[in-house]
Amino acid sequence: MADARDGLVTERRLILRHENTMLIKVKVFPQAGQEQIIKKGENSFEVWVKERPIQGQANRAVAKVLAEYFKIPVGNIKLVKGFKQRNKVFEAMVKGQSLK
Repeated sequence: MADARDGLVTERRLILRHENTMLIKVKVFPQAGQEQIIKKGENSFEVWVKERPIQGQANRAVAKVLAEYFKIPVGNIKLVKGFKQRNKVFEAMVKGQSLK
């Protein structure tokens, strides 16, 4: 029982850390023909980028796509988990802005 509750608490933290930041789950598809973003859930997305997954190129491209989607500066998007994996968690700092 404690494990299930711990999982719920962890999941809740992944959605919203505090008032000014939101964590976003992203499944990345690098080396795609075109850039695309699809909302899969409340805070989860699939993102296609043209860049290759080499030396952080695809990660930077995903941050740019997320910033454009949420209409916030790219500097407000930070990769916090999944640096070398397809499934990633980005942190969006919104500071009073509402997100889609």
